Amino acid sequence: MSTVQAIRGTRDILPEEVGYWQQVEAVARAVLGRAAYQEIRTPTFEQTELFERGVGEATDIVSKEMYTFRDRGDRSLTLRPEGTAGVVRAYIEHHLHAQGGVQRLWYLGPMFRYERPQAGRQRQFHQVGVEVLGSADPRADAEVIAVATDLLTGLGLKDLRLEFNSIGDRSDRQQYREALIAYLTPYKADLDADSQDRLTRNPLRILDSKDQKTQAILQEAPSILDFLSPDSQGRFEQVQQLLTDLGIPFNVNSRLVRGLDYYTHTVFEIQSDDLGSQATVCAGGRYDGLVSELGGPETSAVGWAIGLERLILLLQQLQPPKPANLDFYLVSRGDRAEAQSMKLAQSLRQTGFSVELDLSGSAFGKQFKRADRSGAVACLILGDAEAESETVQLKWLASGAQESLSQKDLLSQTEQLRKQITALKK
Repeated sequence: MSTVQAIRGTRDILPEEVGYWQQVEAVARAVLGRAAYQEIRTPTFEQTELFERGVGEATDIVSKEMYTFRDRGDRSLTLRPEGTAGVVRAYIEHHLHAQGGVQRLWYLGPMFRYERPQAGRQRQFHQVGVEVLGSADPRADAEVIAVATDLLTGLGLKDLRLEFNSIGDRSDRQQYREALIAYLTPYKADLDADSQDRLTRNPLRILDSKDQKTQAILQEAPSILDFLSPDSQGRFEQVQQLLTDLGIPFNVNSRLVRGLDYYTHTVFEIQSDDLGSQATVCAGGRYDGLVSELGGPETSAVGWAIGLERLILLLQQLQPPKPANLDFYLVSRGDRAEAQSMKLAQSLRQTGFSVELDLSGSAFGKQFKRADRSGAVACLILGDAEAESETVQLKWLASGAQESLSQKDLLSQTEQLRKQITALKK
């Protein structure tokens, strides 16, 4: 009988990798908490209409990549392909705008897109993201970029590059769209197949094409920066000045666009050359029209998302795996010793120690080898003699020093033991 395996495009996060995920989540909570962002948790699936209206029917995400199904009530539902639309839906539904002021929100969780799986890109993937709703101030744009930079540098990442652009307001973008179509139409037959398909549906996405021939054609294409209104240009310059004041270097990239229809004005990506062709680790921008598009009041907003799979790949390249943060490994053999070991392990856990209890019942030699591999600071040993006298052997694994003490004394010396273990972990 064949075994059941994970679906292609999904993957198990095994214990040796989980530490990296916990590190990212802890740093995200700390950095975002200091900046007054509040966590929001939205459903994993939503009405399909939310993404068709919010993300855009002409986008690759909606037209090609969504996991959509009908439930028993014959409703069309979709596993969320991104986080912003769901947060905005919650913002409208729960009248968060009525609270006044600015809502700084962040989220963390799985997303789903039917893409070709590769390193750092899965069909079930995870994002951490922020949304600032209720502010048109250019400082909000600079703030979200600064917070993303703090998060990434807080994880120890270096050599990051901020690619930055403005795609103007809807009027600017429409004029540029028409100019880009006019420029590319004579070259249609020479464009790659995806770009030919996008020419009338979503021409700005052609700028993202990785096809060399298409990129050569784009060399002389018009620039979005030539179509910015005075107000849009002024905003763009303000955000650039704020980033300069914050000491955040950036590169103005007039070819940078985002693949979602809701973006306006500021768009950006934070990239790392350590990730090869999948260089982008964080991406986002401003989306002033999305809240009203989904039935809410006119609301200015800006945000970003970080793909955790790519970020974890980068951390694994830069940081060796950390050993288990285990205080004690408890070995025992014999009926009475094994019964006492269960009680001793639980008592130590209840006083705050981390304890792994060997449940194998195998020979002491094999248990000691597992203790050495466990990453524990000390090994506790219970055999027939210790069970009879209600003592325990305490062995410090780094030095090999060993002492015998009563189980009662062990449990009464927790503060002294904690200090010793803390010092040895450093």
